[in-house]
Amino acid sequence: MSIETYLIYLGVLAAFFVTPPDTSQLLIISNSLRHGLRRSTATIAGDLSANVLQMTAAAFGLTAIFAASADAIWVIKWGGVAYLAWIGLQLIFAKKAADGPAAAGQARLPVLFRQGFLTSSANPYAVVFFGALFPQFIDPSHAVLPQLLVLGATYLVVDGLILLLWGWMATRTLRRIKGLSGRWMNRVSGALMIAAAALLAGRDLAAEAR
Repeated sequence: MSIETYLIYLGVLAAFFVTPPDTSQLLIISNSLRHGLRRSTATIAGDLSANVLQMTAAAFGLTAIFAASADAIWVIKWGGVAYLAWIGLQLIFAKKAADGPAAAGQARLPVLFRQGFLTSSANPYAVVFFGALFPQFIDPSHAVLPQLLVLGATYLVVDGLILLLWGWMATRTLRRIKGLSGRWMNRVSGALMIAAAALLAGRDLAAEAR
């Protein structure tokens, strides 16, 4: 892969991420508001771990098999929608609320990791996306595996930085609204979770309509 090809790849990623926040980004915003950015890095780790599995599936040629498994796709898609909506409703109707991220920061890291992993995994078409994206930038005259590793690692770094940026902006916003009670913070976070579920549902319904 030439440096010119790599720079074009970076440009494509930049164009891909210059959009309104998606489900994973809404999740990191929500968790950063409730738990602080440092603990919410577990959510980012979960998200990126799911991406690694999706990239691996694409790299091993499982795209066609996975795309043909309509039942598995349906379960994954709507399971993710239900999971996010359930978390959001729990937050909105919680009777007790932690007083800001410092108190809410006791959330277990495995729970935050799981949220990120399941939310990212709820997009089964990511396997197809990676399977379609990476071959555009691979030079078949050179070893393919090192090129896949470079493309995959670059995607993870860019995605991770974008998620960190969203989380940082959320915590900066929180410092400006310190008077917001813990219960209202839960409601805001819950609304973001439900918005993420709605995004997933809308995307899935649009895909099924085509």
